[in-house]
Formats: sequence, structure tokens, C-alpha cells
Amino acid sequence: MNEQAPAGCRDFQRWPRSVEIAFWVTLYTLNTIFNGIVARIDHARTAAWEPWVWESSSCLVVLLLIPFVKAAERRWPFRFDTWRHSLPWHLLASVVFSLVHVAGMDELRKLAYAMVGQHYDFGAWWPNFGYEYLKDIRSYFIIVAMICLSRLWLLRQQGEAKLLDEPDDGPPVEPVERPERFLVRKLGKEFLVNASEIEWLQAAGNYVNLHVRGRDYPLRSTMAGIETRLDPARFLRVHRGYFVNLDYLAEIEPLETGDARLRLRDGATIPCSRRYRAALRERYGQPAPAE
Repeated sequence: MNEQAPAGCRDFQRWPRSVEIAFWVTLYTLNTIFNGIVARIDHARTAAWEPWVWESSSCLVVLLLIPFVKAAERRWPFRFDTWRHSLPWHLLASVVFSLVHVAGMDELRKLAYAMVGQHYDFGAWWPNFGYEYLKDIRSYFIIVAMICLSRLWLLRQQGEAKLLDEPDDGPPVEPVERPERFLVRKLGKEFLVNASEIEWLQAAGNYVNLHVRGRDYPLRSTMAGIETRLDPARFLRVHRGYFVNLDYLAEIEPLETGDARLRLRDGATIPCSRRYRAALRERYGQPAPAE
């Protein structure tokens, strides 16, 4: 590669999960504090602890539901080219989100009230659920929006790859059908990544992630589309969601299931399904085992 990532960017990529968890916990802790203060003012005649139980129980269940929202957004990505297809599924998911949220916070409140010898009554379920759903659908889509915005920010930090465009005039410097370099845009700058430096590729929704020296560069493509752009002498598909650069392959570990685990020179591991394992063996001059 022809560039080095800034230290801050490298640190962020090293701890993305920790940063994400800290962000959501901080956000909903602040939300609990502010909403608790408002609820305490609005319900001055109630016991001082009650508004805090209401707000903390709600925020705790929402925090636990964030992985569900992330999974739904991964399954039905919310992007300019997919939102029409994804919106009905997210509306359905928001109902599930609200049902679990309301049921969960109701049980937590009953438990908290029971601990002080009191009884919590949610009231009529369906009328109150309708009221709660009007709030929950906003919360659900705010979380989806924040997930999408964080993805855009992360893509800007990591960089995004694209195929080199064919020039307007004259022949291309290299065959556009099977390029030797990919253009990477990051932090307002452009860099070239040699195809030979791509260690492995992984499907990720509407993108294929190019893994280069511990970093990921998303390329907007399908696995079938990128397969036609890769040099078959160097790259081999080993799974429906993975390609490997054979130059970086260090070890093939057979598994009892008939699949295999591939270990690369840098220690990374990727799966190799039984369907593609025979082609991998043949590439190294070993016939596929008899059934």
C-alpha cells in the first residue's frame, strides 16, 4: 500500500466494539438522567425513586435491544437504493422492538416495586401499548439512523475502494476488466492499492471488504461481480462470502464437518466450505478425496 493510516484512525479500528458499547451506554445513561429529572418535576407527588425506576428500566431494555436493531439493519440495509424494500421490514421490526421493550420494562418495574413492598400496575395493556409504540417507533428509527450515520463516518475513516474508471480519451492504462490497482478514497485523499496486496475479501451486504494489512476497504460490489475482476491465478473463492489471495495462505486446517479453516500469514483465519475445498486442493495439485 502507498499510505499509512493516522494513529487516531488506527486506534479507532483496533477498538471499534469498545467505542461503540461506550457510546450507547453513555448516550442512554444521559438520556435516563435527563428524562428522570423531567419525570421527577412532572410527578412531584410520587415517591422520589419512582421516576428513576421508570426511566432506568426503559433505557436498560432499549440498550439490550440495540443488537436486535443492528441485526435488522444488517439484514435489511437502509440505504438510498434499498430503503423502499427495507422500510416495511423495519416497520414490522419496530413492532417487535416495542413489544419486547414494553414487556421488559413492565417486568423490571414490577420487580423494583416489589422490592420495596409496593405494586406496579401498567394498566390496560393494548391502549397503553399503542401509546408506548408511538414513542418506540421514533426510538427505533433514531437508532437505525445513528447506525447508518456511524457507518458513513467509519467508511470515511477507513476509506472506500472503487475500481479505476476508464479514461474519457485513449486506451486505459491497464485492463479495466481485471485491474491491477484499486482506488481508495479516505479523509479527502485518494490512494492506489495494488490488487496483489489484497489478502482476502469478504462479503458485507452491498459491499465487498478488501482486507489489506489489517485494514478493511469496502468496495461497492457483489461477490459475483468482483469475481470477474480478480486474477484467477492469484485469487480463489473458498466460501460463498470469501475469496483468498493464495499468496498469503499459510495453512489449511481440515474440520470434521468436511469444511476447512484457512490461516493466513498474519494469523487471520477465514472459513473454507466443503463446496470450494476441492477446488482449493486441486489448485495445489491434490485430487479431491473420494466420496
